[in-house]
Amino acid sequence: MAKTLHSTKRASLAFALSVGAGLIALMLGLLIGGGAAASALADAGEVVRYGQPIAKLIMNFSTAVAVGSLIFAAFALQDKTRLLGKALDLAAFGAVVWAVSGAVNFLLTYLYVSGSAISFENSFGQSLWLFATTIELGTSLALNVCVAVAVSVLAIAARSLSATALLAALGIAGLVPLALIGHAAGTANHSMAVNSIGVHLVAVVIWVGGLVALFVVRGETCEESAVLTRRYSSLALVAFILVSVSGVASALIRITKPQDIFSAYGVLVVFKIFALVLLGIFGAIYRTRLIGKLEQGAKVAKSFFSLVAVEFVIMGTAIGLATALAKTAPPGGSEWVSNVTPAQLLTGEPLPPELTPIRFLTIWKLDLVWTIICLAAIVAYVIGVRRLAKRGDKWPIIRTVSWVTGMLVLFYTTSGALNAYQEYLFSVHMIGHMILAMGIPVLLVPGAPVTLLMRAVEKRTDESRGVREWVLWAVHTKYARFVANPLVAAVLFASSLVTFYYTPLFAWATNEHIGHEWMIVHFLITGYLFAQALIGIDPGPVRLPYAARLLLLIATMAFHAFFGLSLMDGNGLLLADWYGAMGRTWGEAPLDDQHTGGAIAWGIGEMPTAALTIIVSIQWFNSDAREAKRLDRQSDRTGNKDVEDYNQMLAKLAARDARSAKRSENESGE
Repeated sequence: MAKTLHSTKRASLAFALSVGAGLIALMLGLLIGGGAAASALADAGEVVRYGQPIAKLIMNFSTAVAVGSLIFAAFALQDKTRLLGKALDLAAFGAVVWAVSGAVNFLLTYLYVSGSAISFENSFGQSLWLFATTIELGTSLALNVCVAVAVSVLAIAARSLSATALLAALGIAGLVPLALIGHAAGTANHSMAVNSIGVHLVAVVIWVGGLVALFVVRGETCEESAVLTRRYSSLALVAFILVSVSGVASALIRITKPQDIFSAYGVLVVFKIFALVLLGIFGAIYRTRLIGKLEQGAKVAKSFFSLVAVEFVIMGTAIGLATALAKTAPPGGSEWVSNVTPAQLLTGEPLPPELTPIRFLTIWKLDLVWTIICLAAIVAYVIGVRRLAKRGDKWPIIRTVSWVTGMLVLFYTTSGALNAYQEYLFSVHMIGHMILAMGIPVLLVPGAPVTLLMRAVEKRTDESRGVREWVLWAVHTKYARFVANPLVAAVLFASSLVTFYYTPLFAWATNEHIGHEWMIVHFLITGYLFAQALIGIDPGPVRLPYAARLLLLIATMAFHAFFGLSLMDGNGLLLADWYGAMGRTWGEAPLDDQHTGGAIAWGIGEMPTAALTIIVSIQWFNSDAREAKRLDRQSDRTGNKDVEDYNQMLAKLAARDARSAKRSENESGE
C-alpha cells in the first residue's frame, strides 16, 4: 500500500510540475503570439479563448503519459510483473485525464469555431453532433476522445506485454487524427505538414510519457533502476532525433524567410527549440554520467530522479509553447490566390511542369516518414553487419548491397519524381505501384533482415522484450504465419489489384494523405510476403518445393498481365473526377495515360518476374548441389556402403529381369 501511495505521489508530482510549467509557458505564448485575442466575428468570449488551449495542453500531456507509459512498459519491463502493473495503472490514469480533457477540448473548440454559447436546447445538441460527424475538425477530435476512452478501459484489464504492445499501437493510432488537423496541416505542402506533426507527436509521446513512467515505476533495486533507465535512454535518444527532425521540417513550412524569425510565430519557435535543446543536454549529461552510478546506491538514485523532476518542468514548458504555437498565426498571414486551377482545387498545390526524362531525376517531393524509415533501416542494418564483423562472423556482402539498394529505391519512389507526379498522371502512379509491390521486395527479401536481427542483437534474458524479441514475437504469431503462407501470400498479392483499383479504396488513397500512406504500406507488405514465399532466406512457416514456387510465380504474374490488359482495353477512367478533372495542358489525355498505365502494369512486371525466376532457379540448383554434396559426404563416412547397396540392388533387379525373361522364353517354347 505504501509503495502504491508513493507511485501515486510521484505521478501527481510529474503532472503538477509539467502542467504547471506548461500553463505558464502557454499564457506567455498566447500573449506573445496573440493566440487568445478576441475574434472580430462571432467571438466566443474569454473563457473559451483561454479555456480551449488550456484543455488542449492538459490533453496533450495526458496523452503523452498514457501512450508513452505503454510504449515504455512494452520495451523496458518484464512480463506479468508488479512494475508492469504499475505502468499500466499509470497509463489508465493518463488515459482518463486524456478522455476528460479531450472532451472539454472538443466542446470548447466547437464553441470557438462557431462563436456560439453553451445551450441546453435541442438545436445545440444537433449542431454539436453535426460537428462531430460531418466536419473534419470535429470528427478528428471525437475519434481522439474515443481512443482515449478505449485505452483507459483496456489498460485496466491488460496485464501482459502482448496486450500492452497492442494497446500502445491503439494509442499511437489515436494520434493520427491530431496530426491531420495540426496547425500546419492546412498548408500548401499538406503531406509534409501532416507527416511532420505525426512524427513530432509520436516522438514527444515516447519522450515525455516514457520519462513519467520511469519516474513513477522506477525499480525494486538500484540495479533494476539502472537497467530501466538505460532502456529508456535508448527510447529517448530516438525520440530526441525525431523531435528535432520533425520540428525543423514543420517550422520550415511556415518560416520561409529569415525575417520571419522575428515574428511572434518565429519567437515562439525559437523558445521551443531552446527548451528542446536544453532537454537534450540534460538527458546527455545525466544519463552518461549517472546511469552507471545508479547501481552504487540509493543516494545516487535519489539525486538522479530529483534531476528528472527538473526535466518535467522543461518538458512542460516545451508542451505549453507548442500549444501556444498552434494558436499563433504564421508569418505572412493568408494570401489571396487568384486564377485557381483545377489541380489546385484537387491537390492543394499548383500543377507541376511537364514530366520529362530529366525531371525524373530533378523533381523531388520529400515524404518525411518514409525518408526517416529508409535512413533508419539502412543505418540499423549496417550497424548489425558491423557487430557481426567485430565478433568475427561473416555476413554476405550481396545481402547488404541488396538491402541498401532496396531502401534507396524505396526512398526515391516515396520522395522523388514518382511521388511528385503520381497525383497527376495515372501512368506514374502505376510505375510507383509496380516498384513498391514487385521491385523493392525483390531487393529487400534477399537482405534477410530477420536473420541479421537474430544474430546481431543480444537476446534478453529477463523476460522483457526488446526489438529482437518483439520482431520474433510478431513473425511467430498465428496471423503472421497465416499471411506468410505461400498460397495466402500469392492470393493477397494478386487480389490486391482488383480490391484496390475497383473499389473506393483507390479514391481514398488518391484523395486523402493517410490513404496514400496506407497504400504504400499495403503494397510493400503484400509484395514482401510474396517475395519471401518464393526466395526468402529468413525462416518461414511453409516452404514450397522449387517447382511449385515457379508455378505459383507464373500463375500470379499471369493475373497481373490480365489486369494490365483490362486497363489497356478499358474505355472509362477509373477516377474520372480526379485524373479527368486535373486540367493538365501537357502529356497524354487522361484515358490514353490510363492505357499507358495498363501497359506498364503488364510490361514492368516482366523484370521482377524474370529476376524472381532466376533467383528461384539458382536456389533450386544450389539446393540440389548441396544435397548432392551431403550425400557424397555421407557416402565417404560409410565407406561407400550406399554405393555398394545401390549396386546390389541393381544386380538383384537384373537377376530378376533375367529370370523373368527366361521364364517367358520357356513358356513361348512350350
